[in-house]
Amino acid sequence: MKTIDQLLAEGVTGKRVFVRADLNVPLDGTTITDDGRIRAVQPTIAKLAEAGARVVVASHLGRPKGAPDPAFSLAPAAARLGELLGTDVAFATDTVGESAQAVVAGLADGQVAVLENLRFNAGETAKDDAERGAFADRLAALADVYVGDGFGAVHRKHASVYDLPARLPHAAGYLIATEVGVLKKLTDEVKRPYVVVLGGAKVSDKLAVIDQLLGKADRLLIGGGMAYTFLKAKGYEVGISLLQEDQIPTVTEYMERAEKNGVELVLPVDVLAASEFPDLKTKAPADFTTVDADKIPSDQEGLDIGPKTRELYAAKIADAETVFWNGPVGVFEHPDYAGGTRAVAQALVDSSAFTVVGGGDSAAAVRTLGFDENAFGHISTGGGASLEYLEGKTLPGLAALED
Repeated sequence: MKTIDQLLAEGVTGKRVFVRADLNVPLDGTTITDDGRIRAVQPTIAKLAEAGARVVVASHLGRPKGAPDPAFSLAPAAARLGELLGTDVAFATDTVGESAQAVVAGLADGQVAVLENLRFNAGETAKDDAERGAFADRLAALADVYVGDGFGAVHRKHASVYDLPARLPHAAGYLIATEVGVLKKLTDEVKRPYVVVLGGAKVSDKLAVIDQLLGKADRLLIGGGMAYTFLKAKGYEVGISLLQEDQIPTVTEYMERAEKNGVELVLPVDVLAASEFPDLKTKAPADFTTVDADKIPSDQEGLDIGPKTRELYAAKIADAETVFWNGPVGVFEHPDYAGGTRAVAQALVDSSAFTVVGGGDSAAAVRTLGFDENAFGHISTGGGASLEYLEGKTLPGLAALED
């Protein structure tokens, strides 16, 4: 895989360099609530601009249905990128149309432009190879060189991620190089004990990675909504907690295999339970009780791990040499249910291990709860991509960057 430093050594002055970034930031209206992904790709864009490239940045945002939708415009991200770079960033109001062509044609050496949301064009995500290829052809006409740096999208077989690199000389940006290096430390070069903390809502989203980790991790700590399927599989009453009943047989088999393989699978021993989900807009105080994990009332749902579980998880992390955390362990968006996720984050900060926070929600939680990002070994920009890498899958966007 060619690196951006190799590309720079060859010279990029005057060349149109297409940077496939991941600017898929959370928005509240037009206000960016977490700019982490923009900051993550900034070094690649800045270095190219300093070297005299005419930088054309492209990304997706959200899930528009193949047509323009103002709610998913990249305009706020383009403005924020300009602030971070300390320079004006041009913005094209389409992807490959008149505006894009004019904006790119108007770039001088060292200037940067952002195209509108790639997913406003149905060709970006098309299952049909010809339709996707046709869109990639139009994108290729805007550039001389391709730099892949949108790690959060490399697990997608999309036009700008998979097809476009085949049409242009290509290299990997700094972010992708860093992410791949980190993931190798979680797969091929693991220092033990290796502890994995998995949270999030649905156990079905994590089945494949759990399957792989049962042969690699020393401990698996389970939290979030997915924990209640495990607790139900143990025969516990979980009330109206989030539950995927159809996954109980698989979860049961995983627990049996963990015991057989000597992998310590740790579940919550207590939870914060309530009769209704909290109001995340007003963040009004919630009415909850702390109960043992096997005594959740039938009319209540678990919304965070309890104090005993927080201490237990911190102890299980304390002696680790490598920790990977993907997914909040409670409804961290509400202050009454943020304690568990905060405790996990603090345990990673206090650990001397190589710590990796993987996934948009986990990364957002770390920032929302006020932690210093530099206190962690690495905060990944791609939850789905990280998980699929750990599952052992071939990621289309990485394969496309191989020489």
